Amino acid sequence: MSQDAEAGAGRGPGAPADTVAEVLSALADPTRRRILDALADRGEATATALAAQLPVSRQAIVKHLGILDRAGLVAGRREGRESRYRVVPERLGVTARWMDRVAADWDSRLSAIKRLAEGG
Repeated sequence: MSQDAEAGAGRGPGAPADTVAEVLSALADPTRRRILDALADRGEATATALAAQLPVSRQAIVKHLGILDRAGLVAGRREGRESRYRVVPERLGVTARWMDRVAADWDSRLSAIKRLAEGG
């Protein structure tokens, strides 16, 4: 099965292609990557604590956390009046495995082109 077919297998929410697209879209923003890094360093944090650490307002942090949550990269739990967020690494793993497959496929294609170019 091709990588495109494999990534697209099982259409619908949570399908591998959907997961990869959601993760890459969420990670496209440098502020969201910084939020993920901060959460990975701390283990868990509130939007208020993240805003104190990053040059972004608490409201902006909350919006970014919502996008990360919808992409399945963070999870929040209520503690009193605030939500505490943590990184959820599973979807990062799915995306990393997809990227590894794409890289291996391109390495294979480039090797075939090289063999043809060298007359082999």
